[in-house]
Amino acid sequence: IQDTCPPVLCDNHDLTIVLPTSAATFYKTNTAKLTLKYTWNSTVPTDLDIFAISPNAADHGPGSPDDTSTGAGEEDLTLTDPVDGLWHIRSVAATAPVPTAAHVVATLTVAPRPTTPPPPPPAPGAPAFISYPAPDNIPAALGSSSAGQHSAGEPSIGVNWNTGKAFIEAGNHTLRVTFNDASKPASAAWEDKRSPFARVSLDPILFTDDGHFGGPNRTFSSQLNGVTSELSFTDDDGNTWLPTQGSGQPAGVDHQTVGGGPYASPAPATRTAYPHAIYYCSQDIATAFCSRSDDGGLTFGPGVPIYTFTTVNGVDLPVAPGTCGGLHGHVRVSPDGAVYVPNERCKDASNVDRPGVAVSADNGLTWTVRTVPDAQSISPGSDPSVAAGANNTIYFGYVNADGHAKIAVSHDRGVHWLKSKDAGTPFRIQNAEFAEVIAGDDNRAAFAFLGTPTAGDTQSGDFFGVWHLYVAFTYDGGRRWTTVDATPSDPVQRGCIWNQGGSNPCRNLLDFNDITVDKFGRVLVGYADGCTGSCVTDASQNASAGPASAQDALATISRQAGGRGLFAAFDGTQFGTRSGDDEGGGKLCFGDPATGVTGDQDCDDDRQH
Repeated sequence: IQDTCPPVLCDNHDLTIVLPTSAATFYKTNTAKLTLKYTWNSTVPTDLDIFAISPNAADHGPGSPDDTSTGAGEEDLTLTDPVDGLWHIRSVAATAPVPTAAHVVATLTVAPRPTTPPPPPPAPGAPAFISYPAPDNIPAALGSSSAGQHSAGEPSIGVNWNTGKAFIEAGNHTLRVTFNDASKPASAAWEDKRSPFARVSLDPILFTDDGHFGGPNRTFSSQLNGVTSELSFTDDDGNTWLPTQGSGQPAGVDHQTVGGGPYASPAPATRTAYPHAIYYCSQDIATAFCSRSDDGGLTFGPGVPIYTFTTVNGVDLPVAPGTCGGLHGHVRVSPDGAVYVPNERCKDASNVDRPGVAVSADNGLTWTVRTVPDAQSISPGSDPSVAAGANNTIYFGYVNADGHAKIAVSHDRGVHWLKSKDAGTPFRIQNAEFAEVIAGDDNRAAFAFLGTPTAGDTQSGDFFGVWHLYVAFTYDGGRRWTTVDATPSDPVQRGCIWNQGGSNPCRNLLDFNDITVDKFGRVLVGYADGCTGSCVTDASQNASAGPASAQDALATISRQAGGRGLFAAFDGTQFGTRSGDDEGGGKLCFGDPATGVTGDQDCDDDRQH
């Protein structure tokens, strides 16, 4: 009602807010609060709701308290850092049996923004990253007009452990990246290796069944097409592709994921020479299905509903549909063959919405939902992520109801969890998106997420937070985490990140990023960069208002260039090559000024890398 504001049901008052400079500039050093106080007297039970419509058409409200009263009534709405321009202030008759006169007082208070000390510099030997954006001059694959590098919303990433080549999916284009570690820092050569069978792209997914847990380095490209997908795979780094069945049936209509790993014991009789089970999962609004392939992804068995049991007081009990929301994250398999599908919103034993995982211990035949007890779902939210270490410890990264980036650890497939840790604390992160987790040795894992120290409604067109990519590492099984800013001088997004589907200016990044690890334990994060070109240095740009440089989705890989990785066997080396560092830290001897990454001053430039 507040958007159209019909007579009798709604009153409109226009309010102009004037700031000394643009909001994006002014709020760097100042903060403001707009308070709207409505008061009235009524002879019958009455409830009026307050809404403020910003110049960007963002709705704020209703106010509080949300109650019905007779006599003196009041409702307040407070906005932090309102943008300048013409606002529509509207009172709506939620419950008003008779005409009711209301009086409103609008107050704008301004104060200097409190200064906060900068985050501490990275400790010696802390992980460091260099970002590699896809260049504009990638030759397009045969039959394509472009390589799709600027259409990489919700990218996924994989690495062939034999050849070292990395892949990132950009729409229906599979971009192959060859890193040359002989140069300092490493250089990257990009190629478009799009599968000829990737014709339609309702949702893109890539998965490499890499050497992690003994995979044969087969890479899959999946393009959603209704209740199945155009799934093909390559065994030669994208030079040739083979089409497959696409998925088992039934399957969902959205948000598919492909993953794989060892079989749980006993392995099914249908197993073939291909060493791993391959899983295809997708959501169908109120439920989700997973099907298994026993021939390396060529064909799939039937789809199985995955939200059918839940753990209540330690007992797995059957449940009705709706235990979890349909939307889920990426399927992952642990060394013991357990299959995990993370979900941001599942019911616990007390009917409280919490992040959790659907777990299968019998190769996808039956599934049980297990929630994280100290987590609470955020709405709207983005996918959580799960990964298993070498001895089956699982690490579960998620965005909590308060917007913070949290990570939990379980040693028994999610039946019990250690206390969640806030990975954004060193940088005072107030809002996070796109949790992505990968593990290596059982006590080592990495947790990547987009984060901003700005509080507020990230869905609003008036949100002016600046987002960076952060990566947190643990080397002791999750007791302690070291978090680094992987993009210190290059924002990933300015402004809102829209999580509610449809077409919104802030929808450029879509639903997730991705993370993987190479055979040396080096972490690679695939992400869509929403702030490129002039947006990087122009604080007045934002995703809501544009220009295009602030609404990009450029395929980018952030690659670990220093610090310890996820495999202790390579500590003291620069990820598999001799560096002379005997501190177990894998020093970053060569920096990259373009990304703000600096090298250690005590490195010998003659060392081999």
